[in-house]
Amino acid sequence: MLEFDVVIVGSGTAGQTAAYDLKAGGLRVAVIESSDRPGGTCALAGCQAKKWFYEAAETISRSVHLKGKGIMNASTGSWFQVLKEKNKFTSGVSRRTVDGFHEAGIEYIEGSARFVASDTLAVGSRRIQSRFFVLATGARPMALEMPGNEHLVLSDAFMELESLPRRILFVGGGFIAFEFAHFAARLGQENSHLVILEAGDRPLGPFDAEMVDLLVQASGEVNIDIITGVQIDAIEKNAAGFLVKTRSGQSYETDRVVHGAGRIPNIEALDLNAGDVVFNKRGIVVNAHMMTSNPNVYAVGDCADSVQLARVADFEGHTAAANILAHFGKAEPATISYEAVPAVLFTYPQYAMVGKTEAALQKEGIAYRKSFGKNLRWPTYQRIGLTHAAYKIMVSSDGRFLGAHFLSDNASGLVNTLRLAMINEITVDQLYQQSIMSPYPTRESDLIYMLKPLLAL
Repeated sequence: MLEFDVVIVGSGTAGQTAAYDLKAGGLRVAVIESSDRPGGTCALAGCQAKKWFYEAAETISRSVHLKGKGIMNASTGSWFQVLKEKNKFTSGVSRRTVDGFHEAGIEYIEGSARFVASDTLAVGSRRIQSRFFVLATGARPMALEMPGNEHLVLSDAFMELESLPRRILFVGGGFIAFEFAHFAARLGQENSHLVILEAGDRPLGPFDAEMVDLLVQASGEVNIDIITGVQIDAIEKNAAGFLVKTRSGQSYETDRVVHGAGRIPNIEALDLNAGDVVFNKRGIVVNAHMMTSNPNVYAVGDCADSVQLARVADFEGHTAAANILAHFGKAEPATISYEAVPAVLFTYPQYAMVGKTEAALQKEGIAYRKSFGKNLRWPTYQRIGLTHAAYKIMVSSDGRFLGAHFLSDNASGLVNTLRLAMINEITVDQLYQQSIMSPYPTRESDLIYMLKPLLAL
């Protein structure tokens, strides 16, 4: 029987964050990982890995927009070359992850963990007891039950393809489909035909509908067709590629069919009932301390019923570790708030948001004032040839920020400024004054033009 103070299940960003905090607090810590590629989705096949494709696609997009405006010949991309550069990073992730645990004095255990009691895990024939557990098993693509689903290319496999065909169809209109389609539009074959099929009446449901419409328009200009209200009945392989059949009778021919319909918590193997841990279809139920229904078990990252973003997972890892350390008198208890969580869609242009959408404010009956602009012709965007820049900022009657949305390059910087204003309770008048001396001209300095209509009279 192995015994520890804390056992973490999962070696991704959330698990690593908790493990290092807990070890730094002087506890006996172990990490269990079932995958033969430790390190987690973010580093291996998610937010880190995809950025290699995004950075190249953005550079190409800019050069295309500036052709004839100072750029003589627009750049062309090589998916394969970007793949090789990405793999230089990802090929070392697993080794660096395990080496890091060993150097820190964290025991690393290979195998699949499951609860056999509220305080005991089984890994193969071994039994592992711990005073506390942190579950950080991440998420996986949701199963799509349809004939021919074996033909779907999953997101991690998509980023390992050595070349892209001309025709690609994405099932589902979420983060994955939009980002991958934009990568393919600039790094794939010339005159690619890219299709996104969404079952709902609109894609990108969590985002602001008006801003999404503008992104859809921008996507259409690079041969990305977004079709909504589509129920897929089957995927058939034929001599020309694949035929995607829909309930309406419409069929789509394509060379690849990519799974872009979202992810679900990866918790089936844990036998949570045996551990007295409550869960639902969205993940493991946790409170603001990241504690589950079993007070000795915490859950963090994409396996928890919370927001599935890498930096949120890190924050959850810190929060869980602080609360465990508090039981040993080594830290103060901590809580987490999701009120000002930013999200960035790495298309080109980027779409970044924080806070509420306009529809959410209306549904909740919250009074607001709005500043909105689209197809901005400000010098900032004229210089880079970007014609689809837009913004929407909403504030309360007393000037508190309720929601902010940006369609732009460098949208991540804009949204982070608004995030800091929200969490520090900076009003629109105060942020306007503080932004006047922003480095000029930059995207952030443009905030004063966005905020000016919202200033108190």
